[in-house]
Amino acid sequence: MIDEKDAVAARQAILFASLPSDVAEDILFRSFARNYRRSSTLFLQGDTADNIFVVLDGWLKLFRITPTGAEAVVGVFTRGRSFGEAVAFDGSAYPVTAEAVTDSRVLIVSAKLLIGMMRERPEIAIAIMSSAFRHLQGLVAQIEQLKAHTGAQRVAEFLLELCSADSGSCTITLPYDKTLIAGRLGMQPQSLSRAFNRLETQGVKISHNQAMIDDIDKLREYMMEDRSAPWRKAE
Repeated sequence: MIDEKDAVAARQAILFASLPSDVAEDILFRSFARNYRRSSTLFLQGDTADNIFVVLDGWLKLFRITPTGAEAVVGVFTRGRSFGEAVAFDGSAYPVTAEAVTDSRVLIVSAKLLIGMMRERPEIAIAIMSSAFRHLQGLVAQIEQLKAHTGAQRVAEFLLELCSADSGSCTITLPYDKTLIAGRLGMQPQSLSRAFNRLETQGVKISHNQAMIDDIDKLREYMMEDRSAPWRKAE
């Protein structure tokens, strides 16, 4: 059983937002929350997938270890995001490792619980599909970002997602270390540093773990700029 603060955070997840309120409350009542210290592991790549996770507070990362031993970041999740839905329902293994990037609190929902409830409430399956589709959209967006944007544009988009305002200036506290930011954006740490330097011309200043943005609209225009435009102009 969880308290109301945890329940509010959990309801932000697509998994619960897509459910009738009585079903969501029943699942929350029969689930539990756990605290994880920074660098703690929730599960390892290859472990049996038997739970679904919803982030109540903090940041977590999902990553794979490549054949060369390198760490490939698949996703970074914060409050109101869920993961593990798809694999938990076919009894397969987790294809990634989950680790707490910061001190975090996570809701743990048993896959067996949801499977049993689905026999009586088919709408749970629709919620699972909605959540899985959201993850798919996120992966498609990541691929598009990698293919269509320069490194500096990817960093600009990352900063804009953290802004608390839609226009004007903004100061952001980076939520996790720069090595993870680089991994999340498909870059090497040195490439991230060069991207930060390039963004200075767009009114972005990085100091330790803070980013100061002079003009959000200007940065957004730069992020959305088509990098093929100079070639088209030359035609």
